[in-house]
Amino acid sequence: TLRLVVFDLDYTVWKPEMFQLCGAPRLVKGSSIGLSKADVKQARTNQRGMVLVDGDKRTVPITVFDGASFALAEIERLRQEGQNLTMACFSFLSSRQAFALAEIERLRQEGHQVYAAVASRCDETEYADICLKHLVIHGGKTLQECFQDRVQIDPYSDKTHHLQRLHEQTGIPFENMCFFDNEIWNIRCVSKLGVKSIYTPDGMTTEAW
Repeated sequence: TLRLVVFDLDYTVWKPEMFQLCGAPRLVKGSSIGLSKADVKQARTNQRGMVLVDGDKRTVPITVFDGASFALAEIERLRQEGQNLTMACFSFLSSRQAFALAEIERLRQEGHQVYAAVASRCDETEYADICLKHLVIHGGKTLQECFQDRVQIDPYSDKTHHLQRLHEQTGIPFENMCFFDNEIWNIRCVSKLGVKSIYTPDGMTTEAW
């Protein structure tokens, strides 16, 4: 049963990659750099009408891949449904304990207790933090709200170490994880842990999800 969905960041969740920027991401009005309303929506942030751009060039907005936005929104939907149904089950615990516990286990088996996490070797960690804080997915949640504290960003560790730390943090076994990355060598090394790993060379897509 899938319990933890782990994403790389650069060119998996967003583009461009942080090392391609000339300065720290900065919020600007989309209209001030000639973006259409559709372009602003594509690069939406938690500040209305604002987009994140390269702090020096200020021309190309930083955007979340549609597939990443779709996947994270689905994870949030499943998690919220699970929380709502679990609370309803707990209300039966006093009189119908066996039924309630069975329902909670069923929700877990059906994937309603699934979480999103990050495993990234991004070498501009401060830039990544800005993007996590401001970029939003379908439905309006920020990336930071989606991933919460399940974020491993370390340019000096390979992805197996990231996944190991996420396993230690969450207690979720490797066989209950999946991993998305645009670099094939990361896919190969993480696969050896027993994690289902999906190669996304063109960024996260809805088809990959």
